[in-house]
Amino acid sequence: MAPVHPQPPADGFDRPLFVGAPNIGDRAAFDGYVEQIFTSHRLSNGGPLVLELEQRIAERLGVRHVVAVSNATLGLQIAAKALNLTGEVIVPSFTFIATANALAWIGIRPVFADIDPLTHCLDPASVRRAITPATSGVLGVHLWGRPAPIEQLQQVADEHGLSLFFDAAHAFGASHGGRMLGSFGRAEVFSFHATKFFNTFEGGAITTDDDDLAELMRGMRNFGICAEDQTNMLGVNAKMSEIGAAMGLVNLNMIDDVVAVNRANWQAYRDALARVPDVRLLTPSAEEANNYQYVVLEIEDGAPGARDQVLHALRERNVMARKYFAPGCHRMSPYLEQDPDAGHRLPGTEEVAARVLVLPTGTAVTPDVARAVVAIIDRVMTTRESDRRLAAVPEPAPGTAGRASAGTRPSPASAGSRPTPATVAAMTASRRTALAAARGER
Repeated sequence: MAPVHPQPPADGFDRPLFVGAPNIGDRAAFDGYVEQIFTSHRLSNGGPLVLELEQRIAERLGVRHVVAVSNATLGLQIAAKALNLTGEVIVPSFTFIATANALAWIGIRPVFADIDPLTHCLDPASVRRAITPATSGVLGVHLWGRPAPIEQLQQVADEHGLSLFFDAAHAFGASHGGRMLGSFGRAEVFSFHATKFFNTFEGGAITTDDDDLAELMRGMRNFGICAEDQTNMLGVNAKMSEIGAAMGLVNLNMIDDVVAVNRANWQAYRDALARVPDVRLLTPSAEEANNYQYVVLEIEDGAPGARDQVLHALRERNVMARKYFAPGCHRMSPYLEQDPDAGHRLPGTEEVAARVLVLPTGTAVTPDVARAVVAIIDRVMTTRESDRRLAAVPEPAPGTAGRASAGTRPSPASAGSRPTPATVAAMTASRRTALAAARGER
């Protein structure tokens, strides 16, 4: 019988396999846009390529306004400022640190709420418990491209007069209820960083259906300038450059091909992992669009250090898996010092952070590579399962040594003694062979 998984190279892969390796579009098309930039002498300040990218994204997402920005962190800050948020804003701790830092940097206190361990997204009940008189908003996160519980969060926000907006850094090209993410809440903020499946080198965009909010945010990203030598608000420099927009336009032309690659890789991971004990693959809804840019596992062995053992084995073989997002934001500075006991209120976050693992995908990975990565994981997890079962075998009862009835195995040690290391090794090898046979391997 053929092996279930292809064997990974004995010494590991010859190049690192990264989570978030950039997808790069057609070089000739990019060079054509660069020629336009040199000819027009427009490098920034809302040039024609930025305007074209905004329009094409708006059409793709079915949203009225797209405000391109230099990065998603500034996008979150502009959205929060435009929504006039103050005091406290509720966010998940299980997210990239930029979600919390964007708020703290502008004087807003991020208050951490828990997640649903099954979806990794904000738990509306935890959000409700976190509301205080100082709360002005809720910032949900569409983690891994999976929509946050939008309707439930909107209900909580409406009941308490709060502004709801979303960090959609992972979610470009994903949908909810058959509608593309981008027009939910007051605003949504996408990341087009180089590590995202769609990138503009660095960059991002704020999307909204609110005309007045969009106009305000456009002013804020350009120093608050309203006319020549005049400002009418406090603003920053958050403009996307023309060269970034050029990269975005090129990558937008190939985005469906990248999603197809991601989907094929994800399916290869799914099929191979189905035979691996004690792992759970986070699965997007088959009824919704998804970009498949994250392959997210939970190591459900239950023993401390199981996830880190798998991570170590992968890293030894050049598979640069990541334990996103561990630790949670509440365990990182400066938030740990501000509220060292936050973890007691975030059991779901603590649980998931201890077992999550994200695997490489994108155009630098193929289905065969994905299966070889799973072979490394399978080796670790099968060994752990075998050792756990072996440890459950009872020791020989005193006085039974040497008395083997038909169909039983003689005790390898004298009465009252423990098996020798050589005997344990032989028993372990025998048990692993039996497990492999039961799993259809040879």
